[in-house]
Amino acid sequence: MKELKTGIYAEILQKTDKSMLAVNVGSGSLEVLATPVMAMLMEKASCICISDYLENDETTVGTEINIKHISATPQNMTVRVKSELIQINGREFTFRCEAFDEAGKIGECIHKRFLVYGEKFTKKAESKLI
Repeated sequence: MKELKTGIYAEILQKTDKSMLAVNVGSGSLEVLATPVMAMLMEKASCICISDYLENDETTVGTEINIKHISATPQNMTVRVKSELIQINGREFTFRCEAFDEAGKIGECIHKRFLVYGEKFTKKAESKLI
């Protein structure tokens, strides 16, 4: 892994579509952005945040997410998610994420990811099938 410091960040934009609505992902009955989709966007922004620092077979996996979904977003609005690396503890990375739609803040979270080696991690997971 290349040298990594706190304070780096990434932002992503995503227009909400029908596939992202609570009614269509099984997390509710309304046609608004689903909380699990917002969480996925926060994880995605966190992955992107440190992706340029990973080398060879290195990758990260999500290990914890403490999320607040504070405002509903209808279909066809654009969501912006910012993830900032706020702590490094060995191979564990902590991010602060915020999500906004065109009307304002919709969510926030603290998210942790752990550095792993893709092939070794996958083999260990697949060993459960035996």
